[in-house]
Amino acid sequence: MDLNVIAAFFEQKSTMEFMRLGIVYAHLIACCVAIGMVLTSDFAMIKELFKGGKSHLQDSQHMESLQKSVSAALAVLWVSGIAIIWLDINANGLSYLLNPKLQAKIAIVMLLTFNGMLLHGLVLPALQKAGSLLELKFSMRMFALFAGALSGVSWFYAAMLGVGRPLSWKYSLVEILAAYPVLIVGGFLAMVLLTQWAKQREAVRESQAAATAPRNAALAAW
Repeated sequence: MDLNVIAAFFEQKSTMEFMRLGIVYAHLIACCVAIGMVLTSDFAMIKELFKGGKSHLQDSQHMESLQKSVSAALAVLWVSGIAIIWLDINANGLSYLLNPKLQAKIAIVMLLTFNGMLLHGLVLPALQKAGSLLELKFSMRMFALFAGALSGVSWFYAAMLGVGRPLSWKYSLVEILAAYPVLIVGGFLAMVLLTQWAKQREAVRESQAAATAPRNAALAAW
């Protein structure tokens, strides 16, 4: 074989590897940005539920900024992910799409995208109107909590699948996703209990304030 052909082949392969490395790096950064924002917001919301009062997360400008940033990161993940899949198909053939780990990751990202649309289209306007998570109607509050649990678990699960190369071809799709619904339900139930406790505490505070107000008014008149 001509040495020039061999050299060109290895040069092309090296270029593709560096291209893939750059795309994977962008993919990783977008995932880290999204997870960092979601995690920070979730912790802040939980902290405010424990402390009581209105969360800064329910500020309309903050919520819109958060949604836009996470949506931008999700868009980068889609573009970079498709590019990575295209490069791997060129290198390994269409059989690469049969990898259960890859199928699980694609399914979760699709669910994340749909869930994000619902959060932006339904939950955010409802929060802006109610002014507080605790002031939402029961059905909308349950939906918001489930969508939030789904979002948080999905981001971390997708990240785990992204770095979980040992999972490739070793487990079925059902086995890989076995813990996924369990974590979502667990997160949802935990948030339901927390918000119910916070709501009951706020009701007690309001009743105590209402009972104290007439007494203070009588003392002031006396």
